[in-house]
Amino acid sequence: MKTLFTDRIESPLGILEAVLDEGGALTALYFDEAEVDAGVRLVRDPARAQALRDELGRYFAGELCEFGIELAPEGTPFQRRVWSELVRIPYGETISYGELARRLSDPRAVRAVGRANATNPISILVPCHRVIGADGSLTGYAGGLERKRALLALEAAAVGADPALVLRA
Repeated sequence: MKTLFTDRIESPLGILEAVLDEGGALTALYFDEAEVDAGVRLVRDPARAQALRDELGRYFAGELCEFGIELAPEGTPFQRRVWSELVRIPYGETISYGELARRLSDPRAVRAVGRANATNPISILVPCHRVIGADGSLTGYAGGLERKRALLALEAAAVGADPALVLRA
């Protein structure tokens, strides 16, 4: 049986559930309770999540733009390609799903990119909140559109940008 370690982390947007592997790499970060496959044993381990807790605190304070936590999301090769591209979106900036597909060298894969974005298991650190509609509108976010709006506003304010430019409804 595979063992993963978990902890609940308070944030300004609600409780986050972190899941880390034996080496301390983050495999999931959800706004709701983590869902795990059968055959996985979850063990509460607040000490294992301390570095993540510290980095998230600095992020929410507007002091951290890049996370140093090792990431190990599980997904298909295509999903992992999408998630790898998401971490390349600069802090405080947004792109469209179409642009994300173009960056993956497959401009027709907009829907597949959207599905992979929606299944991102690592909120905030793999910044799927930075992907918006082609017309600049906010589109789905597993944590809810209010949280997406709040994350984008936080980042815009930290870089001195006008939050209204990234928050069109």
